[in-house]
Amino acid sequence: MSWRVGIASIDGVLINEHFGRSKWFYIIDIEAGGASAVFERRPVAPLCQCGDHAASGMASALEALADCTAVLAAKIGPAARQSLEERGIAVFEEPAEIAEAVQKLAAYYARTGGPRQKGAPSGGAPS
Repeated sequence: MSWRVGIASIDGVLINEHFGRSKWFYIIDIEAGGASAVFERRPVAPLCQCGDHAASGMASALEALADCTAVLAAKIGPAARQSLEERGIAVFEEPAEIAEAVQKLAAYYARTGGPRQKGAPSGGAPS
């Protein structure tokens, strides 16, 4: 079993970007044993633009992350979290190294049986 995860990162090493400010998401496939591989870097229109939230930015992010089971971001606002969760995408605020966070997420999914069912709220960071 594997899971596709979108990661808000400026540099591809750290989860160091706010979801709404992200200009791209690193898409990573995670195996149940914790192995991972970068699938691609997907560009998006940032949700936060000049202090306002652009509807086009939310649509861009939702489209880019549609095939993901989870999103990892340094921070995410409640509206973006709700939009993702309504589409069955779990949300985790996890400002850490990507490699470390991916290992934690794989262990969490292995322990809990994988992502929640579509429409169920996601919890806090995996531990």
